[in-house]
Amino acid sequence: MLVPPAAPPAPASGDSRVSAHERVYRTLRSRILYGELEAGVAFTLRGIAREFGVSMTPAREAVRRLATEGALSLSASGRITTPSLSAERVEELAALRALLEPELAARALPRAHNALIDRLRAINSRVSEQVVKNDVPGYIRTNLEFHRTLYLRAQAPSMLALTETVWLQLGPTMRMLYMSRARSDLQRHHRLILSCLAAGDEPGLRVAVRTDVTQALRMLVG
Repeated sequence: MLVPPAAPPAPASGDSRVSAHERVYRTLRSRILYGELEAGVAFTLRGIAREFGVSMTPAREAVRRLATEGALSLSASGRITTPSLSAERVEELAALRALLEPELAARALPRAHNALIDRLRAINSRVSEQVVKNDVPGYIRTNLEFHRTLYLRAQAPSMLALTETVWLQLGPTMRMLYMSRARSDLQRHHRLILSCLAAGDEPGLRVAVRTDVTQALRMLVG
């Protein structure tokens, strides 16, 4: 069941409808991105509005915005579901990750100083903790934090925004992957990424990132 967080402060304009829309949008987006919802979960506008304590209008605006980003599917009949991706769609999104993320990592490399590498190591340790706890959303959230922390150093905001849209569309699929595969050493590719960053090895970094972000996804279509 969706449990809304406390409402954020109203914007300066005093438009409470905008505030309600943002609250619904951000919460649903976060839950889809971090795999809190399974693929193919159905919603109704009325149910969303009731759950968040808002009227139908902000619920509808949030759903339309998420549908535009590919985070929700909205049929002509008004049926709302989380993405249930075909093998072809998974392959397409994996190919996008393979193009975007190695490039972001390579652009970040000149600014990957020791403090950043230490921070990434600490995040990777928290990834391991989530695996031990079998916390699926926690694992996905921390795993994406590892990648986002590195990619922010690329100073390529448009490329990062495209990447985050791909992540959003894959959220429920990443949950399914986590639940279906062995989880003995999910951080080995992260360790390779860290080694390449420390060595200043751009070709190795590109390979390590590409393997990390696509290998599991392509198991679904292999």
